[in-house]
Amino acid sequence: MATETLFGISGNLLALIVVIAGLIIAIAMYGIVGWFRRKAETTESKIDDLVVAAFGTPAVVAVLVITLFFSLQVADLPEQFQFILDSKYINVVWILLGAWILSTFLYKSIETYGHRLVSGTESDLDDRMIALAQITCKYVIWFAALLLILHILEINITPFLAGAGIAGLAIALAAQDFLSNFFGGAIIAVDKPFKLNDRITIDQFTGDVICVGARSTRIKTVDNQVITFPNKKIMDSYVINYAQPDMLLKVRVNIGVAYGSDVDKVRRILLEIAHDAAKEIPYIVDSQDPIVYFLEFGESSLNFQLVVHTNDFTMTFETMDAINTRISRRFAEEGILIPYPQRDIHIKK
Repeated sequence: MATETLFGISGNLLALIVVIAGLIIAIAMYGIVGWFRRKAETTESKIDDLVVAAFGTPAVVAVLVITLFFSLQVADLPEQFQFILDSKYINVVWILLGAWILSTFLYKSIETYGHRLVSGTESDLDDRMIALAQITCKYVIWFAALLLILHILEINITPFLAGAGIAGLAIALAAQDFLSNFFGGAIIAVDKPFKLNDRITIDQFTGDVICVGARSTRIKTVDNQVITFPNKKIMDSYVINYAQPDMLLKVRVNIGVAYGSDVDKVRRILLEIAHDAAKEIPYIVDSQDPIVYFLEFGESSLNFQLVVHTNDFTMTFETMDAINTRISRRFAEEGILIPYPQRDIHIKK
């Protein structure tokens, strides 16, 4: 039977009045939060945006929870539902709201300030690390909230913790390779042996870096193939970076001429070819003097090496093509022979 409470109003009617009043307050709170959110967007500071994002919606939910709690306090609940009025349940709600506010605030803070810190880097690994930090932060907060709720509800958490520890150990063993590659990626991000678009050589593969990820790094070879290297493999390998310390790169062109050729003439012509190519081709530079080496007396030829410089490490083959084309044309004009391999065979009778 309903009992009369304040001013002769029954408990259930009073509970209904409390609910209606709470809904009105919640709607008003929702409008106030929206106003604060729009106001925060007009300011240069990001702190007010973070505070509104963290406290806005939970504040509206808190009004509804308080409304529900007080309505239950004054309502005529049957005996079997009286346990709902126990304070530990409202404490559980406050813990959930607190975890919601804290996780949202930290998540948004890491997103806002973390991406601002790494915006100047070309690698996307920093962004992946920020995303990982956001997820880790959120899970840690909610895991701690869950343990606290179980404690308030007087649920023994020892078996839960033991099971979590065993599961964590199993996951760690299963994810050993992933963790090795992940920390390898973190070391790459800190040590920076290369960055996006650098041309590198790993083992026998040469290509341009197109992605530096949390688990692996991908390069696109000069044959337009994409090769994926686990980050742990990169940390254990020698890496040649053609883009550091600058874009300037030596290109070595090997030439063989016939025995009997005038060595000084060959040297002079090769230097002239290099200087002329630098004047005509933008990616061959003349700021570094070309060099000609007389390397050796080969089996069939006198072997020279012409060293020129390119200001674009991606144009290595184009540089060799341009130089070799000019050498072939100029040697033909000058009567300098480029011999085929040959052997002298002496037969004794």
